[in-house]
Amino acid sequence: MLLKIEKRPEPSRKMVYVTPVLALLLTVVTSMALFEFLGVNPVEALRNFFIVPINNKYGATELLVKATPLILCAIGLSVGFRANVWNIGAEGQLTFGAIVGGGVFVYFHDVDSVFLLPIMIAMGALGGAIWGGIPAFLKTRFNANEILTSLMLVYVALLLLSFLVHGPWRDPDGFNFPESRVFSDSATMPVLLEGTRLHFGTILALLAVFGTWIMLAKTLVGFQVKVIGAAPKAGAYAGFSQKKIIWFSLLFGGALAGIAGVSEVAGPVGQLLPSISPGYGFTAIIVAFLGRLHPAGIIFAGLLMALTYLGGETAQINLGLPVAVTGVFQGMVLFYLLACDVLVNYRFRFNKIGKVTS
Repeated sequence: MLLKIEKRPEPSRKMVYVTPVLALLLTVVTSMALFEFLGVNPVEALRNFFIVPINNKYGATELLVKATPLILCAIGLSVGFRANVWNIGAEGQLTFGAIVGGGVFVYFHDVDSVFLLPIMIAMGALGGAIWGGIPAFLKTRFNANEILTSLMLVYVALLLLSFLVHGPWRDPDGFNFPESRVFSDSATMPVLLEGTRLHFGTILALLAVFGTWIMLAKTLVGFQVKVIGAAPKAGAYAGFSQKKIIWFSLLFGGALAGIAGVSEVAGPVGQLLPSISPGYGFTAIIVAFLGRLHPAGIIFAGLLMALTYLGGETAQINLGLPVAVTGVFQGMVLFYLLACDVLVNYRFRFNKIGKVTS
């Protein structure tokens, strides 16, 4: 018997939306086995992972705080992924957006103006777009692989941030710690709910989701993105420019990632530090695919991935589990999602091997 993998003539549309739920269930089952192996009660571990972090008002709002940068990055990435533009560098675009937006405060720290924060947000978007524009230029000019160029630029941005906070942007009153000045009230995201850290960045994330949905559903550029991604030859025949879509996708994704960076440094972080993100830009890739590249799905996927960050911290404190459990959980979600997608689009068949006659 010979095992053969063949493409299904028509994949089930229903299963496309069922597989994220199935992937989550498989992840939970595997996690229970992992917790048992680590000597922890699986039920108690799951309770600490999914319920304890959000069983009060503060925890519920923290979920939104964690989800904000994930949703902003993922909604930008989803546009590129729809067009088969594989931007893997949202983490770098987030970081460079935070550098440019935060740099506005560093140079104008003595300015108390209502215009300071809007300028920081706009400059953060510009910084992220610039960082996304580099792989766009390399792709359209030299046909360089955007996966590699966008990913390598992540580490350039991180090293640039480290240089700045260790050097020229270090707080002169910070006792030599590698950090910028603490942002003033006029450079800080307004808090939406007293007694919590829920800030205006969450509103920006929801606006980005709604705006992207309108753009994809109602505008010509959204139609071009979908056509170029689904049928490049048909798009070229219709006169759509693939190079323009590459530029648009990377600039759009970079701008939203840059806004996410500003929402972090002007929100819960409150200053520029050597590390301002626990990997939101990379996790956003999982969020985009788990949400099926749909704006509404990305909201739910962003909340789920945000819960893994909170759950990992809670499990670490209450049960002594390693912090790496968060990464393992996120990795398993992506693994099972990809595995389920393979079964949706392909099927396995056994073929009999006939005898060879001379």
